[in-house]
Amino acid sequence: MPTLILVRHGRSTANTEGLLAGWTPGVALDERGTAQAASLPGRLEGVPISEVVASPLQRCQETIQPLLDARPGLPAHSEERIGECHYGDWSGRKLAELMDEPLMEVVQAHPSAAAFPGGESMRAMQTRAAEAVREWNARVERDHGADAVYLMCSHGDIIKSLVADALGLHLDLFQRISVEPCSITVIRYTRLRPFLLRLGDTGDFASLVPREEAAGGDAPVGGGAGAP
Repeated sequence: MPTLILVRHGRSTANTEGLLAGWTPGVALDERGTAQAASLPGRLEGVPISEVVASPLQRCQETIQPLLDARPGLPAHSEERIGECHYGDWSGRKLAELMDEPLMEVVQAHPSAAAFPGGESMRAMQTRAAEAVREWNARVERDHGADAVYLMCSHGDIIKSLVADALGLHLDLFQRISVEPCSITVIRYTRLRPFLLRLGDTGDFASLVPREEAAGGDAPVGGGAGAP
């Protein structure tokens, strides 16, 4: 079965403003995110990508554009099922404010029981994304062969949930996974089991440098802004 390259979108204006973007329209890449997207063709040079599938949200479409420009004729598709979690009433709100919401504790410690007001549950988010990957695996294998490689550009929580699915981890453990903006995660699917080949690879270790303010013990909902 095919090998899947998962790319989280580059850093967005919502990331730098500390907002939970969700499906809020008009959320674009910021200056750093644009530079991250521009580096993607070089990072993937030599990798025989057969198809590109992306979330329809602007920040993902902007992230893959330099790669499509560098590879004219590369088939590209939009896939709503790998779009961001529908955060409902939380969308567009400051993450700092949401930390005081009782639901946030559930999102952190028991995400399989978390459902966003006016939005979707985290279980539903994982289910739709995993179903999309399995359908695209079959489609890519049919059209390009079992050794094909294809790319999906998606969002932090989506990618984390797909990694958990590939590793056979319960969704309640997915907050232990971290994927920074424009990081590359690679999963090779086989008939019996997937193999995680890369996780959150940016080639940049700046995020490991201790910061003046401690990061704390909570996972950044939506994926976080990555290295400063």
